[in-house]
Amino acid sequence: MPQSTDRVVASEIADSGWKTLYRIGAVAALVAVIVFRRNFSAELMQFRGFGIIRGVPTTSPSSAIDWFNLLQNNWFVGLCLLNVVDLVNYALVGLIFLALYGALRRISKSAMLIATASGLIGIAIYFASNQAFAMLSLSEQYAAATTDAQRSMLLAAGEALLAIDNPGATRQGTGIYASFFLVILAGLIISVVMLRSSIFGKATAIVGIVANGIRLGYFITLVFAPSIYWLPIPISAPFRVTWYVLIALKLFQLARRTQ
Repeated sequence: MPQSTDRVVASEIADSGWKTLYRIGAVAALVAVIVFRRNFSAELMQFRGFGIIRGVPTTSPSSAIDWFNLLQNNWFVGLCLLNVVDLVNYALVGLIFLALYGALRRISKSAMLIATASGLIGIAIYFASNQAFAMLSLSEQYAAATTDAQRSMLLAAGEALLAIDNPGATRQGTGIYASFFLVILAGLIISVVMLRSSIFGKATAIVGIVANGIRLGYFITLVFAPSIYWLPIPISAPFRVTWYVLIALKLFQLARRTQ
């Protein structure tokens, strides 16, 4: 026989030690609504058009020397175009995943372990792959270099970093794709587990499945329709924003109910 709502809720709510994590996860989800995007460079281009931010190039740099020059002229714009904002986004997503593990682990511990591990591994891979601060350091060294040999060595090092992560290139390094895939997969698994949860309910679960399912289409278009590989991300954006908001509301409720 199916469990009553009260019994299901009681089984899903962890001890009071999880209360703080639920609140942290809820706040992280709300903040993630602002910084979840992966196309912040496009927004900077719009700001440039309105004259709000100066020093934004018309196109994203592709070579090490171009990145060095941009970082020396405007380090803030350079770091943003190197996706430094994604580091914040991925950190917030990690907090969300940990809070969701606490909330859903009694529904399916094995699935939540797989999802949480997948998400955290993906986040770790991204932190290792993002070269924003490393490029900033090299650009500063390049500006201070006094010989051609030093400059050549630093340019070579910069190109090596761009081989791992170059936002100005159409194709990214393996780590960027791996991290994106693992985080999306984690979100999809968590959304499926939510279908069985009386706390999050079917609406939150379905929105999550749609959001993460569409984002997985990024890899399909990347292989079979590279001219529109970027399309699934903006299409999924409204669903992902909604998913984050619903998660935040539910986690706040769960924190209040946990004694």
